[in-house]
Amino acid sequence: MIWLKRITIVLSVAILLLMVGFVALGFVPVEEDPTMDPRAGGAGAASVEESWTGLQREFPSMNWPEETPNTPKAIQLGRLLFFDPILSGNDDMSCASCHHPDLGFADGQAHPVGAGGAVLPRHTPSLWNVGWAEPLFWDGRAESLEDQADMPLTHPEEMAATPANIEADLQANPEYVEQFRQVFPNSPEPVTFEHVRRLLAAFQRTFISNDSPFDRFAAGDVNALTPAQRRGLNLFRSAATRCYECHTPPLFTTNTFRVIGVPEAPGVDDPGRAGVAPDAPEGAFRTPSLRNIALTAPYMHNGAFATLEEVIDFYAQGGGHAYGKENVDRFVLGFDLSDQEKADMVAFLKALTDEKALTGESEMLSIPAEVPSGLPVEPRRENPARDLLAQTNTVSSVAAQADRSPKVWRVQSGQNIQETVDQALPGDAIEIEYGVYHQNVVVNANDISIRGIPNEADEWPILDGQNQFADGIMSSGNNFTVEKLHIRNYKSNGVLVEGVQNVVVRDLFVEDTGIYGVYPVHCTGVLIERVEATGIKDAGIYVGQSEDIIVRASVAYSNVIGIEVENSVNSEVYDNHTYSNSVGVFFDLLPNLTSKVFWGGKIYNNRIENNNHPNFADADMTASLIPQGTGILILAADGVEIYDNIIRNSQSVGIAIYRLTIAFDPNTIDVPDRPEQIWIHDNVLEANGYNPDPSLAALGIPGADIIWDGSAWSVAVDQSGVNTFPPLIPSSKWPEWVRKAYWHILDFAIQRLL
Repeated sequence: MIWLKRITIVLSVAILLLMVGFVALGFVPVEEDPTMDPRAGGAGAASVEESWTGLQREFPSMNWPEETPNTPKAIQLGRLLFFDPILSGNDDMSCASCHHPDLGFADGQAHPVGAGGAVLPRHTPSLWNVGWAEPLFWDGRAESLEDQADMPLTHPEEMAATPANIEADLQANPEYVEQFRQVFPNSPEPVTFEHVRRLLAAFQRTFISNDSPFDRFAAGDVNALTPAQRRGLNLFRSAATRCYECHTPPLFTTNTFRVIGVPEAPGVDDPGRAGVAPDAPEGAFRTPSLRNIALTAPYMHNGAFATLEEVIDFYAQGGGHAYGKENVDRFVLGFDLSDQEKADMVAFLKALTDEKALTGESEMLSIPAEVPSGLPVEPRRENPARDLLAQTNTVSSVAAQADRSPKVWRVQSGQNIQETVDQALPGDAIEIEYGVYHQNVVVNANDISIRGIPNEADEWPILDGQNQFADGIMSSGNNFTVEKLHIRNYKSNGVLVEGVQNVVVRDLFVEDTGIYGVYPVHCTGVLIERVEATGIKDAGIYVGQSEDIIVRASVAYSNVIGIEVENSVNSEVYDNHTYSNSVGVFFDLLPNLTSKVFWGGKIYNNRIENNNHPNFADADMTASLIPQGTGILILAADGVEIYDNIIRNSQSVGIAIYRLTIAFDPNTIDVPDRPEQIWIHDNVLEANGYNPDPSLAALGIPGADIIWDGSAWSVAVDQSGVNTFPPLIPSSKWPEWVRKAYWHILDFAIQRLL
């Protein structure tokens, strides 16, 4: 019996060691996404309060380092240095040689010419609003304007100088020495290369363009844009073209890096951002601002396109897709434009022109008559675009219309709704009598309500786009309400509301409107209620990159996605019915958007059933990746509670929780990608997972009531009698250390299986 006692002791010790090991695992740090302030993640509206339209957006604060002087003397000295060839190795080039004020602070060439006639591989970018551009260069290799100055000054094929030579030349010039001493009075050596960098940066931060015809229109000057430019603006911010995704007001750039697939010259293989950041996608380049874009032809990182028309054609054809390029950004999908629509788009881009900082009374940005070195400065240059702009842009400076008491307008059947909307002032309501209206409607003024007047049979007025228009209703007005309309047959959206405060969308029937049914994006304060959406190839009801959202008492069916909340903060989805979609409810945090956060969502008291519709999204849309037969899908969203729902008859899964890597290349993910702090409890889950989509089977994932990919320890499921994968998912009743220990073991197993 001694051997039995020894075995018992060994087993007891082994069990004890396993228990100690398990307990120890509970106190080993777990992998978690970095914490952030959800309200600082980029979601919500950026429109200016107390404005005439919701198109006015706050410029972000400019990063002006404390060590860089911000005084008139410093800026004036930076101006002289910018235009003085003394900073080049051969005293024959200045910064203005490639960044000429008459050419939009670019050079008008596809490829700049540097020292000794060297032809450089990348196009010279404009410097307008460069104070907000971080990081800099097409590949983002400089973190600040101060860092950026090093490279053109010292590169042997650009200005070909050295810090020592620059310092020696400036120190030999008494006028420069005196001016440096005045700007840096406390410095024992005022004339240094470091100070040159900072002075150039200070001057360039004054290159501000913010009073274009578009800006005046946004401020309430209804005549600042021509009819063509207004139509072009509507196309620009439409989901059909999706230009605003990367060229967002007020800077008209998101300062991100995108693969758009511009064709290169034979034998050229420019890695773009990947040459600086190895984990970046190959061929990604910085998104430039569109401010003063009409002055800076040619275009793209390599000057591939000579005109704005060529640029629009490139995007319309699907960007790099037309050239067989891979990994093209998911927002570059291609679109159809008529010749008139293309001309309208170009007209709008011309309306982003403002050179007042160059031609104003101060003339701070203009070419000086002479510089302290006595070397010749850049002469004025002709820019033919200026004459064309003078013919296109209006010179209106009419103030917004005078205040008056709010008015109710009535549109009768057969009348043009837009003509009435264009006469409305903030506070007005537009009532639309019953009828069928083959048109689209655009609202820019704040505090506008649009409501249908039902007929005796309680039928709502119909907006039928006959698949000729991108959007049924588009609004960029704060405090916007739309209700009691039937909207159908549009190419992109039923209702698009972009960038504003306080949106109410209620009592709508939206069908066959292309990509989205209702589509508030970049908004703060969104209420969607009693909306019925069907036949949409992305989301019937969508809210994206927004804050403080309620979606309730609505019905979505026969769409790819019933209800979607994307990259948003503080959302509630309740008392809805979603059925016969590919996925019933989708909460997601997607990469490469302005908002980098999803936090605080509740899904409760919904009926989510029979969401087994075949996925009919276009192959190049993100929605096409969603497996049909999904009740609720949580993708990388954080802080989500799911409770008191009825979720049944989903052939793939009732509730699925995944990190982004299930659908996206890790090198393209720029957001925290784990779904964290998810709590599922008190739902009815019935008959789910009986016939999973083949895409799940290919990953070795069976159908189930609940599927969790094990990517975050803070997921808790309090549901009894349900089928889950993995078979054991932590409960909120487990102590935190137990949940963390279990996660370590599960993660170890998953890593080995993969």
